[in-house]
Amino acid sequence: QGRMWAYTVGFTVLPHVGGFLGWFINRKEIPVWYEKLKKPSWCPSRKIFPVAWTVLYTGMGYASYLIWNDLGGWSSKAIIPLGLYGAQLALNWAWPPFFFGARNLKMALIDILCLDSLVIGTMCSWYRINKVATLLMVPYLGWLAMATCLTIRIWKDNPEQKPGKSE
Repeated sequence: QGRMWAYTVGFTVLPHVGGFLGWFINRKEIPVWYEKLKKPSWCPSRKIFPVAWTVLYTGMGYASYLIWNDLGGWSSKAIIPLGLYGAQLALNWAWPPFFFGARNLKMALIDILCLDSLVIGTMCSWYRINKVATLLMVPYLGWLAMATCLTIRIWKDNPEQKPGKSE
């Protein structure tokens, strides 16, 4: 019981690690490249993203702890629900390097479409285990829906530059 707080904190903080690294590595590309992209009028302000991701990562991290705890830790029953969660987290962390780092809008779009599917799969696998954990993922899925639409629009509205062409 005394170490449970460490697990709670660990699971809750874990999603922030990849999110922070993605921001840190790509932070110079945001003002240089991202600001020049054509974006729809409903694109959230850059100031919203860190606040939104802090809330979303905290909720999904704590939700993963609830699932882990309800399944008795690292058990065979946890393989699929936590495996789906881990896979979606990996795709979540992969999006910034595709989008900002490689400036590969098509790969970022493929990534986020797969991410959407994995988040839905994660939520479906969690529903019978812990409904609160599933509900904690709802804001994340909603944000991803917006982010997916935004990625589609940016991909469509900003044709990729061919090598050798000047900007």
